[in-house]
Amino acid sequence: MKLTSMLGTVRQWHWISSAVCLVGMILFAFTGITLNHAADIPAEPVRNTIAADVSPGILSVLEGRSEGALPLAVRRWLADQHGILTPDSEAEWDGAEIYLGMPKPGGDAWLSIDLESGSFIYENTDRGIISYLNDLHKGRNTNAAWSWFIDIFSVLCLVFSLSGLWLLARYAKQRPGTWPLVTLGVVAPLILLVLAAH
Repeated sequence: MKLTSMLGTVRQWHWISSAVCLVGMILFAFTGITLNHAADIPAEPVRNTIAADVSPGILSVLEGRSEGALPLAVRRWLADQHGILTPDSEAEWDGAEIYLGMPKPGGDAWLSIDLESGSFIYENTDRGIISYLNDLHKGRNTNAAWSWFIDIFSVLCLVFSLSGLWLLARYAKQRPGTWPLVTLGVVAPLILLVLAAH
């Protein structure tokens, strides 16, 4: 491949990968700051609690079960009657109580059904938008689609960075400050790591 053709290809990889990564990079850079200063950012969790009785028909659906997810009929009843959306994930059954944890980015929710009294308690906690974005940054309590997004985004960032490095090397002769700045970008974090270890 001729150098001019290769240069054009690398430029295309660089600008396309950077364009696709633009918003993600802004969000990940922003949440890098908010994660680094999480203790300094005030957040007041908002809790929503629902306590009610389970209908006799729904209670009968639960009787005799000892494992697995909540039956679909129970999940539909909770959604229709109380606006509680529950996942099709494994619940904890101990004979007298069913507990379903529902962690999510930026918050948490749980549901407890008392089979003896026929009552349930649901609590939903929202820790705010910063907590939500921080959890997305870490991939905490997210779904498989978000996990795939992070992996693909990371690969595109590698393409963006490595093609940028190739372009830096290609034009370094015309820009004398290139390698001192690249060296600074490598050495500065290493110095900070060494100083932090002592």
